Amino acid sequence: MAYYNSGNSIQRNNPVVFNLIIINVLVLAAQHIVTQFDITTWGALHYFKSNGFKPHQLITHMFLHDKASFAHIIFNMLALWMFGAILERFWGSKKFLIFYLVCGLGSAILVQFTIPFSAEQVANAQHIPVSIVEELYQSIGASGAIMGVMAAFAYLFPNTELFMFLIPVPIKAKFAIPIMALIDLFGGLYRIEGDSIGHFAHLGGALVGFLLVLYWNKNRKTFY
Repeated sequence: MAYYNSGNSIQRNNPVVFNLIIINVLVLAAQHIVTQFDITTWGALHYFKSNGFKPHQLITHMFLHDKASFAHIIFNMLALWMFGAILERFWGSKKFLIFYLVCGLGSAILVQFTIPFSAEQVANAQHIPVSIVEELYQSIGASGAIMGVMAAFAYLFPNTELFMFLIPVPIKAKFAIPIMALIDLFGGLYRIEGDSIGHFAHLGGALVGFLLVLYWNKNRKTFY
């Protein structure tokens, strides 16, 4: 997915987006380099009823990515740069950072309500107790926050044309982002074996992002 952006230096014009990308890359490097401490397990989002859950995970999970797949962080950071840069210039850096973190936090909270459903799907497919899947559940990635950013972009700039993977014609944001959300909804409800994508995290972030930008736009208020 791409669109034309004639902006200048991302570091100068989009300090929050720039620093978020740097932080995510550095954390991924630490996940690979640090061997004395399991950063991924410490920071990943666990089910709140499990022994592994800690409150900080509601935030830290959004700065971790899959060590086995560089595509995970590449796609997330590309989307953050593409859509986040526009929103940061539109709102200002402080408001954008608040929005980003609220979307990630909201996504994590909403995911907690869907873990039993997802765990039951996995348990039935692998013929193991649901309690084991719930105990071992871990979620990482910035996708929830970024889906919130994309939802806000679609609301504020609905007629911007985007190019989606495998689709040869441009699609307006007001159609493209809801299509992606519907794909996530289907993927979450009818998860196929081997699918490790956090569909409900995506949906949670998109929902929080949409509601927040709707509130801001309606009331013309800020959170700072």
